[in-house]
Amino acid sequence: MANILVVDDELGIRDLLFEILNDEGHAVELAENAARAREVRSSYRPDLVLLDIWMPDTDGVSLLKEWSSAGLLTMPVIMMSGHATIDTAVEATRIGAMAFLEKPITLQKLLQAVEKGLNRAAVRPAPVVAKPPALGSGEPVPALAGLPDPTRVVPVLDSETSVQPFDLDVPLREARDAFEKAYFEFHLAKENGSMTRVAEKTGLERTHLYRKLKQLGVDLSRSKRGAP
Repeated sequence: MANILVVDDELGIRDLLFEILNDEGHAVELAENAARAREVRSSYRPDLVLLDIWMPDTDGVSLLKEWSSAGLLTMPVIMMSGHATIDTAVEATRIGAMAFLEKPITLQKLLQAVEKGLNRAAVRPAPVVAKPPALGSGEPVPALAGLPDPTRVVPVLDSETSVQPFDLDVPLREARDAFEKAYFEFHLAKENGSMTRVAEKTGLERTHLYRKLKQLGVDLSRSKRGAP
C-alpha cells in the first residue's frame, strides 16, 4: 500500500481516481488546487503524486517547478491533462515529472503508470549530502553527492542501460529537439518498431507521429521490420 496524492480541480476526476486507487489498496489524499496540494505535501509526505496541469489558481507545471526548486520533489509525479501540448509535456518532464497521462485516462494506463512510479520510488537511493569544510579553511567546497554539476552535460537514463547525453549550453529549441528525438527513439526501441504501440504510448495520431519523427530526423529503417 502506498500514500498517493491526487491533485485535480475537477471533482468527478478526483472521486474517480480515489475509487480506483483505493480499490487497489492505496491510501489516497485529494487536493482541489495547488494551495491544498502544498498543505497535503507538507503533512502527508506522499509516495506518489498525480498532478493535473490546468488548474485555476496555480497550474501543475508551476507547482512542479516550485517543488523542484524547494527540494520537495522527492516523490514521483505523474502529470495529467486533456489539453496539454507536447511542449508542455516536455517542460514537465524536464522539471522532474516521470510520466504524462492524457485525459480521459484509461484504467490500464493509470495503474501501469502508478505501478511504475511506485517501483521507481522504491529503488531510488537517498541523496548523500557532503559536509562542507569549515569556513576559512581555504579548502574548496565539494559538490554535493548525488546532485548534478550544473556546468556539465546532464545524462538521461532510460529504463535499461543506455545513456543519452544532452548539451544544455544550446538554444532551447535545439535542446528540446534533442530530447524529443531521444524520447521517440527510446519508445521505438522499446516497442520493437511498432508505430501503432508507439502512437498509443505517446498519445499521438500515427500521421502526426510519422511527421514528427521525420521532422526530428529519427531513423526508421531499423524499426520497419517490427512495424505493423
